[in-house]
Amino acid sequence: MQPSPLLHEATLNRLRQSKNILAFSGGGDSTALFFLLHEYHIPFDIAHVNYQTRPQSHEEEAYAKELSLRFNKHLFTFTCKLENSNFEHQARHVRYTFFESLINEHGYETLIMAHHLGDKLEWFLMQLCKGAGVVELLGMQEWDEKEIYSIVRPLLHARKEVLQKYLQTRHIRYFEDESNASLEHWRNHFRHTFATPLLKNYEKGISKSFEYLSADAKRLLPHTHTKIQQLFILPNDPDDLINIRHIDKSVKSLGLLLSSSQRQEILRTKACVVGGKVAICFTQEQIFIAPYLVISMDKSFKEACRKEGIPNKIRPYLFSAGIQPSALRLYHKP
Repeated sequence: MQPSPLLHEATLNRLRQSKNILAFSGGGDSTALFFLLHEYHIPFDIAHVNYQTRPQSHEEEAYAKELSLRFNKHLFTFTCKLENSNFEHQARHVRYTFFESLINEHGYETLIMAHHLGDKLEWFLMQLCKGAGVVELLGMQEWDEKEIYSIVRPLLHARKEVLQKYLQTRHIRYFEDESNASLEHWRNHFRHTFATPLLKNYEKGISKSFEYLSADAKRLLPHTHTKIQQLFILPNDPDDLINIRHIDKSVKSLGLLLSSSQRQEILRTKACVVGGKVAICFTQEQIFIAPYLVISMDKSFKEACRKEGIPNKIRPYLFSAGIQPSALRLYHKP
């Protein structure tokens, strides 16, 4: 059987030259991507997280082991049990912490994920209803460059129905998460009520709109940033719209998604702690972002921070991370 044309040649060429790891759940999307990558002879290993949420969770892990043995892939698994409260946020944090530990330990350069066009549209619609700008509306991109690795989503242009047809045509086994059918979950409500019907009738136009929006979003993020461990230093632009776009992106990498009210608070106060976790402080020239800590610091360290113009809420993270205030002179203007 001929390889499917679902993957773009430019993406394939880049993946052929990279050390890759695939986030694999055993569901239809990641299973389709597994076999597509195999068809195109893309080198990759697999990472699987078992949340133990359903009876079939262990079967999905066993399937990951079966495929790793059959296709000679290294498999990394992580098993956990999370609280029901704010499950999606906890799961995302656990998942990315696991993936990034593998990337750091084994030198993977690219994390491959199976998000598709429906996922992108669902996110767009949810952010639209909450109140968001272009960058937040777009959310995931096909290539997302991190500090030491890249995230690639090769299926972001493909509909879920096309992936299911691919699996059925090739008689490939996969698992269906029954909770995806429940309309009690906000995301599922958007998927079944809005995203799926829209894609069925307007796929071509929606895809083209996302292309235009992606180009527009790049123009809204004209600056680069400095990152030292988990400290971000951004230029303070005269346009707060540009500032909040960069802040959004930096804070997201620290595991926090900003709400509309939090964005307003940041721009109003110019020095605040968001969600009790992240400190964001403006100076005349820069914006500092770091995990928020409450710890005791040496008097000499605090004085060094004062001389360098480091905002108070940022200083505890520098102290805990062993970052000397003088080391920031190349990156900021006090």
